[in-house]
Amino acid sequence: LKSNPSNNEEKEAQTQLTKSDELQRLHSQALSAYQQEDCEAAISLLDEILAVCVWDAELRELRAECYIKEGEPSKAISDLKAAAKLKNDNTEAFYKISRIYYQLGDHELSLSQVRECLKLDQDHKQCFSLYKQVKKLNKQIESAEEFIREGRYEDAINKYDSVMKTEPEVPIYASRAKERICHCLSKNQQATEAIKVCTEVLELEPTNVNALKDRAEAYLLEDLYVK
Repeated sequence: LKSNPSNNEEKEAQTQLTKSDELQRLHSQALSAYQQEDCEAAISLLDEILAVCVWDAELRELRAECYIKEGEPSKAISDLKAAAKLKNDNTEAFYKISRIYYQLGDHELSLSQVRECLKLDQDHKQCFSLYKQVKKLNKQIESAEEFIREGRYEDAINKYDSVMKTEPEVPIYASRAKERICHCLSKNQQATEAIKVCTEVLELEPTNVNALKDRAEAYLLEDLYVK
């Protein structure tokens, strides 16, 4: 404005200043809503800001935190991936993405993301700790599946027992391990045990097709056709 205060430029500048003031107001409201744990309101406000400030990594990270608290992990991952690209050496974003994938039961994607974190900082304590956990779990699951392909069902059962001991805090891993143990017992013609484990899976996941199929095969082994 001072260098060339023409009418057109003045109007444009004033418009931009007004928009900037409005965005700052929305930002303050979003932070206040987040601090008050009103994540729904914070997300709505951040949506408005990010429609203009598309490349703001910190705002995307804040919205990702809100999405996590609101139980929308896929949206959180989308924002965190954008933040990881927008900010150099964003180890925190990669760590959070890896944690979310891990909680969702996607150990392979979790492992790939935590490796990205360690590429940026091999001494990152949180990422290294998570890496060791995910790598161990991933190796056990891969080994168990290899045993199943080879028809070594007892070995696979033992390995999936180890999976449940390695990760007792995230329920999805225990659920999947039991589903695969149910499969192994059925294939190994241990019908009584298979029915028991498959039923445990189905009590938590009534529509689990794999468990239903394996339990049905176990019932057939026991000549329990009316089940």
